[in-house]
Amino acid sequence: MRIQLKQKKRFYKSVAAVCFISIIMLFAVSACAQIASNTTSDVSAQSTDIAYPSSQPEQTNGSADLDVFAQLYADHKSDVQVQGTGLVTKILDDDNDGDRHQRFIITLSSGQTLLIAHNIDIAPRVEPLEIGDTVEFYGEYYFTAEGGGIHWTHKDTSGKHVDGYIIHHNTVFNYAPTASTSFADDFVV
Repeated sequence: MRIQLKQKKRFYKSVAAVCFISIIMLFAVSACAQIASNTTSDVSAQSTDIAYPSSQPEQTNGSADLDVFAQLYADHKSDVQVQGTGLVTKILDDDNDGDRHQRFIITLSSGQTLLIAHNIDIAPRVEPLEIGDTVEFYGEYYFTAEGGGIHWTHKDTSGKHVDGYIIHHNTVFNYAPTASTSFADDFVV
């Protein structure tokens, strides 16, 4: 009984630490974004190959908007286009059934976890990716009992779905370059 109590205390302390670090990271990312927006011109004008969505996402990184993810989860909603930022808390093995997907878990500053399933047959692998890294995403939310998932974080090669992306270390990961392009030219934010 004492061992279980100690394990529970240790678990709650680590959850609290992850939440605290997530909040600090969110403030740091917001500050960096504010500085970057004041010192750079329009990114989409600089790199025409990156398709940023024209429709408004359900979530826009503000603390009040984190309620959107909680509401989607509570309502068991799926197929909703969302945008957000999270801290990588676990890196999973790739899913190699059908289209290959890089998979990792992120934790939002609210504490909710999301599985990111990033199609690496269409888009490049997000790398180097490590636990503790911050990623920004734009993709489609789907309900799971564990907190939800995000997919469609890539360009839609058929043109029937809104393009998604992942931004990690100022690099946009949303499509594989052709032989005539390079990562340096197309993916730097």
